[in-house]
Amino acid sequence: MSASGAVQPGHPGAAVGPSPAAAASPATGPLFRPLSAEDEEQQPTEIESLCMNCYRNGTTRLLLTKIPFFREIIVSSFSCEHCGWNNTEIQSAGRIQDQGVRYTLTVRSQEDMNREVVKTDSATTRIPELDFEIPAFSQKGALTTVEGLISRAISGLEQDQPTRRAVEGAIAERIDEFIGKLKDLKQMASPFTLVIDDPSGNSFVENPHAPQKDNALVITYYDRTPQQAEMLGLQAEAPEEKAEEEDLRNEVLQFNTNCPECNAPAQTNMKLVQIPHFKEVIIMATNCENCGHRTNEVKSGGAVEPLGTRITLHITDPSDMTGDLLKSETCSVEITELEFELGMAVLGGKFTTLEGLLKDIRELVTKNPFTLGDSSNPDQSEKLQEFSQKLGQIIEGKMKAHFIMNDPAGNSYLQNVYAPEDDPEMKVERYKRTFDQNEELGLNDMKTEGYEAGLAPQR
Repeated sequence: MSASGAVQPGHPGAAVGPSPAAAASPATGPLFRPLSAEDEEQQPTEIESLCMNCYRNGTTRLLLTKIPFFREIIVSSFSCEHCGWNNTEIQSAGRIQDQGVRYTLTVRSQEDMNREVVKTDSATTRIPELDFEIPAFSQKGALTTVEGLISRAISGLEQDQPTRRAVEGAIAERIDEFIGKLKDLKQMASPFTLVIDDPSGNSFVENPHAPQKDNALVITYYDRTPQQAEMLGLQAEAPEEKAEEEDLRNEVLQFNTNCPECNAPAQTNMKLVQIPHFKEVIIMATNCENCGHRTNEVKSGGAVEPLGTRITLHITDPSDMTGDLLKSETCSVEITELEFELGMAVLGGKFTTLEGLLKDIRELVTKNPFTLGDSSNPDQSEKLQEFSQKLGQIIEGKMKAHFIMNDPAGNSYLQNVYAPEDDPEMKVERYKRTFDQNEELGLNDMKTEGYEAGLAPQR
């Protein structure tokens, strides 16, 4: 069953003009200011606009802001003092991400229903147990909760029920029955699965257990299909002409891009590097002259290894922090003593030291936008503070811990600081990948032998 077109929030309508208060205070500083309760200068712009409920003039308030360590958004709120109608929505003002994202959440408790959700216009929402789907671009973007998504769907389905009962009673009865099932989900009559699939990569589902692993939430990043790219208004890349082979090992390549922080034009440097006793990797580094933001990313230059790699290092001395480390996009990281797990694709590929990676992890988990400001949970903030302190002790060598890198593709590496001797605290294991791991790497559907025979009858 689809809710396409069913949920239509009241649109603010045509703007008549800004209010005198907004016109009197011209905007200063950056267009998108970081979201902060202490910033008194950050005020919404008020616009007089038409109410689509009573067709009299109401007020639309627009706030251009930036959620810390997330991305730019536009928050819109409409209210009508004549009929009491109000409506809020959110739109992403940042760039479309390089990959799409799919969140699969198993909802088992009221705590899961209270998870905060950022859902953009391009996201598709599904509940497989009810065969229910809200297609992309059928609703405006929203900053809400899991319960709020279900309530919004119920409101949309109930909107035209009086008319349906008068014209098509059988269909209205079936919709009433389905609405009852959605209301049962709100009351947590049984566990269910919520899937949010966003090709733009700008949707988000909160992990209330951060920095610990969320066993109820599975996050999958994927490459967009040509149809999804066309739906987002992205032009398909033209096939590149085959260039002459060149030796790129001693050359630094440069290409133009945009800064991921301020979106200003920047330049990315790329070089092919041979890591001793390992393999070739591609290192890409971007330095923005506008805001000073720096980023680096590592891509594996080789093929997927026949076996996966699990590297376990028992950190016992501060000298362990100085070892070089290569973390590929397919590598997950665990710290056993902290009950912490960093999933695949998070932080991307990294070529750094063990100390550098641990500092990146600390910054990632302690600066979660849903744990900052007035909306933060005191218990969760206390857990994050405790996690940050313990991780700091590990970095300083005051606390022993087991650091595990698990890469099904076998393209990650941790330097042996005792080379050429074996490191007594390091264990490197090679293992056979499971079916699910091969599925994530796209290997199950890859046929490299005997495919010519299958194509022969079609010629």
